[in-house]
Amino acid sequence: MCWCLVEFVQATYGRGTRDEVDEFIYQLCDVTGDGALTRSDLESVLASVHETVFAIKKEAVEVSNNRPFEEFLNSAVFSKDVEGVSGKSMSLSDFRNWCTLLPSLRKFLGNLLMPPDSGRPGFEVPLLHYPENICTDTLLLNKEYAWHIGGGFSQHEVQEWKLLYHSSLHGQSFNTFLGKVTNGDAQTVLIVKDTEGSIYGGYASQPWERHSDFYGDMKTFLFKCYPQASIFRPTGANKNLQWCAVNFSSENIPNGIGFGGQPHHFGLFLSANFDQGHSFTCSTFTSPPLSKTNRFRPEVIECWGIQMRGAQDEKLELVKGTVLERFKEDRNMLKMVGL
Repeated sequence: MCWCLVEFVQATYGRGTRDEVDEFIYQLCDVTGDGALTRSDLESVLASVHETVFAIKKEAVEVSNNRPFEEFLNSAVFSKDVEGVSGKSMSLSDFRNWCTLLPSLRKFLGNLLMPPDSGRPGFEVPLLHYPENICTDTLLLNKEYAWHIGGGFSQHEVQEWKLLYHSSLHGQSFNTFLGKVTNGDAQTVLIVKDTEGSIYGGYASQPWERHSDFYGDMKTFLFKCYPQASIFRPTGANKNLQWCAVNFSSENIPNGIGFGGQPHHFGLFLSANFDQGHSFTCSTFTSPPLSKTNRFRPEVIECWGIQMRGAQDEKLELVKGTVLERFKEDRNMLKMVGL
């Protein structure tokens, strides 16, 4: 594509409202150019995003037999009928809702017409630090999940995440957990895998400290990683954000840690014994139950401390060219700018 055309589109795109930009990206993601945004289109888009963000060669993706960001696809809704297209496609409303659940993806797609830059929102991949003797297969968190969760943060710095607690290594103990995380960073990501295989958790912007009531701030959020990926931010409906109760004898103050909702009816809660938990529909985050059933048993519990540092300290080596070039949507782009 002629670069003067790209520059023209960039200028037009940059001046648009958020709704106009969303519609522009929505049309751009129609890889086949048939006027319908289908699952196969999203698969192509996500494969390109995955290749770009993680600097993975296309051949390596094909050999793995795994579709990149399958969890992202699982959270997509296709409700639109398009004449001449078999199956449902994604409406603009579906697309906007999907991007709300996946802020890392939305940030990345918002830079479609810009050259790759590890310092730009949507390109940052958190750096994960953990003891060398830990097998990565035992960790719930991988780079893809970290990139997804990190999209919920407001900061634009590259982030370093340090493993503070892992139930398989440190024992499934609430006291041990508190001892490990209170000596770490104030900001933490709590991740749970239950016995049904689902993976989910919450980001706590404040330290885990003993309280008799809710505390925290509006940076806190809940998330799902598997089998669907989603992020649920605070709605402002209430201030019931973080919960950390230790050694209380009152039935009205359940001992354990949690996020959102009400006592005994949290958006996410782990009992002080770390042997059971629950997750209910929660107005604090407008989140559904994170687990398949409201009551669950945790199989693995992890907690990571978040450390911020300047993006200029380390750059990721990204593949050259823009995502737009890899989509090879010259024809679609020309149609959208009226040429």
